[in-house]
Amino acid sequence: MEMQELTITRREATGKEVAKRLRRAGHVPAILYGGAKPEPVLLDPKAVLKMIHGHEGTTQLLTLKFDGEAGGGRRMAIIRDLQFDPVTENLLHVDLQEVSADRTITVRVAVRPVGEPAGVKEQKGILNIVVHELEVSCLPTAIPERIEADVTALMIGDVLTVAQLRAPEGVRILTPPGQAVATVVPPMAEEVPVAAAPAAAAVTEPEVLTERKPKEEEAAPEEGKKAKRPEKTEKEK
Repeated sequence: MEMQELTITRREATGKEVAKRLRRAGHVPAILYGGAKPEPVLLDPKAVLKMIHGHEGTTQLLTLKFDGEAGGGRRMAIIRDLQFDPVTENLLHVDLQEVSADRTITVRVAVRPVGEPAGVKEQKGILNIVVHELEVSCLPTAIPERIEADVTALMIGDVLTVAQLRAPEGVRILTPPGQAVATVVPPMAEEVPVAAAPAAAAVTEPEVLTERKPKEEEAAPEEGKKAKRPEKTEKEK
């Protein structure tokens, strides 16, 4: 892995309010572990985000340069943890760990599938990546960019496990060998359209019983009966 340089600055003040002020000023608080005691530092969030872009899932190896110190006080370290705001996704805090070139460390490395599975090409299956990172043990300078997973032979129902992966020289995979890494699953079943109900089975609206009948119908005499003639008034008599 290519080692990148990150400039950091020591800080004395700590606490939530101090951290808020630092973020408003465009800095990110961080802690450097691995020495006699944890050291509070601050750094440029843009520099960190640029470093990890395209390397997600793999632990980054850095050369730390202390700003304002003679010789830069250079140290070798890794980015152990990054904390982001769940809403704004802004970088809030960084944990750095100092390492030694001759001592093995445990880190996480990204898994990358290689090739097109036969089950995808011939059976229209779907490749499913089960794990995206593996835990490995190696020297800091031997951290690989990725561990490749050859999926070309997978048919539908086949599973590629950690035991089938080939780690680079000097790297030992710590993730359990039986852990599934990738599999090919059957294609999703197409939805069957629901047939429309026959017209005869359609529900008709009920007759409105409160509707008034026409006046002519109200005035019509009942069938089989004669309408009564109006009685004469006194003048007509």
